[in-house]
Amino acid sequence: MNERNGFSVAGIPFIGLCLVLAGIGVALLISALHTQPETPAVAPLLTGVVLLALDAFLLKGYFQVAPNEGQVLQLFGKYAGTVRQEGLRWTNPFYTKQRISLRVRNFESGKLKVNDNDGNPIEIGAVVVWQVLDTAEAVFCVDDYENYVHIQSESALRQMAQSYPYDAHDDGKPSLRSHGDVINSHLRDEIQARLGKAGVQVVEARISHLAYAQEIAQAMLQRQQAGAIIAARTKIVEGAVSMVEMALDQLSQRGVVHLDEERKAAMVSNLLVVLCGERGTQPVLNTGTLY
Repeated sequence: MNERNGFSVAGIPFIGLCLVLAGIGVALLISALHTQPETPAVAPLLTGVVLLALDAFLLKGYFQVAPNEGQVLQLFGKYAGTVRQEGLRWTNPFYTKQRISLRVRNFESGKLKVNDNDGNPIEIGAVVVWQVLDTAEAVFCVDDYENYVHIQSESALRQMAQSYPYDAHDDGKPSLRSHGDVINSHLRDEIQARLGKAGVQVVEARISHLAYAQEIAQAMLQRQQAGAIIAARTKIVEGAVSMVEMALDQLSQRGVVHLDEERKAAMVSNLLVVLCGERGTQPVLNTGTLY
């Protein structure tokens, strides 16, 4: 079922018609009662009553449409269209009207506990920005479209979280922590695929909370710290080796000292200890001969 325009006219000009009918009805009643107070004329009296009743019935057709809002019209249970024109409107008094907001709305899901692609328990939450695009589908294709949006968004978030690892052990593989744009795009597409039948458009979906579950948080923190230490040590060793190589090359090119292989090895060992050590080293001065 797709949305279509419902019948309505501007309400302010139609007020004039209601006022005219009310005026005629009141005039007929007054004239009928004042002409013959004891036995008033039946025809003018009935006509006045009918006009006033008709005027009161026509007043039921008035309704108001606010900006970014739609009114879904039904005639005895059948969909009669949607009115989106702003202002005071008038339509068939037999129509029942249901207000649907077309404004952009958002909600934050609760913290879900799921297993990532590696089987690690994690906590994840998301913020979803959405709006109603088709009022007919939102009202008639699902029972409660707001509740439907919340439940299906959490289901899509859970499904997406199970498709990626928390941390990427391979540089080419996306992960929840490192590839934010890819994850958010996948989440938005996953939610939109579920909410399309409800006439809802997903404007944006983003991860708002991401953490390891409490039972493994400490172990994973130690793992991350170990990875950071290894990465730092690797960088230090690479720099130290480059500096030692540069020192040996310059000493050899400038002819400052000529060392055999054994002395070079000792020098390399000492320089690496100095450059890679965590604490400052104490120098040892050689006051004798080199050999």
